[in-house]
Amino acid sequence: MNKSYGNKLLKTIALIMLVFLILFIVGAMIGAIIGGGNILTPLLPSTWSHILQFSR
Repeated sequence: MNKSYGNKLLKTIALIMLVFLILFIVGAMIGAIIGGGNILTPLLPSTWSHILQFSR
């Protein structure tokens, strides 16, 4: 395994994680619209604190 292969692999993993994050946020926005809320509600810090409290 050479250094360029490792760099390419890390860039690919970072890109995949970024795409998943963007899709997660877009999905949360679509869910907020379907639920009758504001499209920007998933971006509020209070929403994320509620999600973290719910998951504990």
